[in-house]
Amino acid sequence: MKTMRFLIKSSFFICLALSLAVFSSILYLEQNINKDYKVRKGEELEFNSSVPITAVYNGAKLSQNTTDFSQVGGEYEVDLKILGIIPFSSVNVQIVDELQVVVLGHPFGMKLYTEGILVSEVTEVITQNGAINPAAKAGIKKGDYIISVNGQKVYTNEDLSGIVENSKGENMSFKILRNGTKINLKVKAEISKENGRYKIGLWVKDSSAGIGTLTFYSPATNIVCGLGHGICDEETGNLLKLNSGEIVEAEILSYEKGTVGAPGKLNGRFLYKSLGKINLNCNGGVYSKLKGKINTERIVEVAFKREIENGEAQILCTIEGDKPQLYSCKVELRASAFLSKTQNMIVTITDKKLLSLTGGIVQGMSGSPILQNGKLIGAVTHVLVDDPTKGYAIFAENMLETAQSVSEKQLKEAS
Repeated sequence: MKTMRFLIKSSFFICLALSLAVFSSILYLEQNINKDYKVRKGEELEFNSSVPITAVYNGAKLSQNTTDFSQVGGEYEVDLKILGIIPFSSVNVQIVDELQVVVLGHPFGMKLYTEGILVSEVTEVITQNGAINPAAKAGIKKGDYIISVNGQKVYTNEDLSGIVENSKGENMSFKILRNGTKINLKVKAEISKENGRYKIGLWVKDSSAGIGTLTFYSPATNIVCGLGHGICDEETGNLLKLNSGEIVEAEILSYEKGTVGAPGKLNGRFLYKSLGKINLNCNGGVYSKLKGKINTERIVEVAFKREIENGEAQILCTIEGDKPQLYSCKVELRASAFLSKTQNMIVTITDKKLLSLTGGIVQGMSGSPILQNGKLIGAVTHVLVDDPTKGYAIFAENMLETAQSVSEKQLKEAS
């Protein structure tokens, strides 16, 4: 009898432990599993998970024997089961052909013109009556875009200063764009004690320029893309609301080695051969319809994010002239890799030559392609200030998805 009770009690605790383990696994997978997958025609859906997961559609396992998945471009809702038995979630699966792009790694220049004028700082005006801040008093904030004044659109710093100086101290009607919402404000300029001119206490910018690295060219869409992150204002950190922009060829003239707390950078110059107008500035990079031709020798396949493994990889970047070279690195998937569209991996430079020259990742390398097992897996986006040997990287699959959605008229709506 005691033996029987012991067995029953042991069985109960074993079942309880198994139940808790299964419940924990389900909870973890629900929070961390990617909800959208791409599968090549005739391929089985696999997962980077220590727990065996089976993908089921209409009662059949998703594999090359599943005839329901024969149409390229088809999208399906697929059920997921632990050990092929316990259902815990469903995901969207799209069937695709093998996706190929031309990896680049070349430096490029960006010429950018904002939509309206970006307010980079709100300051005081020193008048005969003391310090006054007309802009702040009217409600203008850092990060706002000034679209028009008194119904007249403004495109440059000179446009704004001319209107303000000729206002004669009368109220001006400002149209402001703030977080996608247009706001009307009344602003009254004050006379500066310093030079006797009317001022409203703003520092503004109307254009910008910089150098980055091209990631890939997609022959199927004629899109070239790079940077891996959006073009943001340095003061506010917000995406620049671009009115227009252009990418051009560039070459690297020199580099500054990065150290802990002080990121290095690539120094270059524009070659002014246009590669196209910027069609999209978003968190995943800069995208442009290619103008002219590009060298298409280095054609590779884009790896799906689920194919990426922690470990050895290569980074393709240019630190001198305009000829990219491969250097060794390691990649590690972040805990939130499949839940984000950006900063999906941590990349660590291991190449002794690159470390001795640049210290690792420097500003200007953003967009540098990362390859693993002969496939493009991602692109560098940021350097870690506290450790220049490391940086963040975005999935190439995410960038390709964006490239496939770019339209000619997308810039103002999506930047």
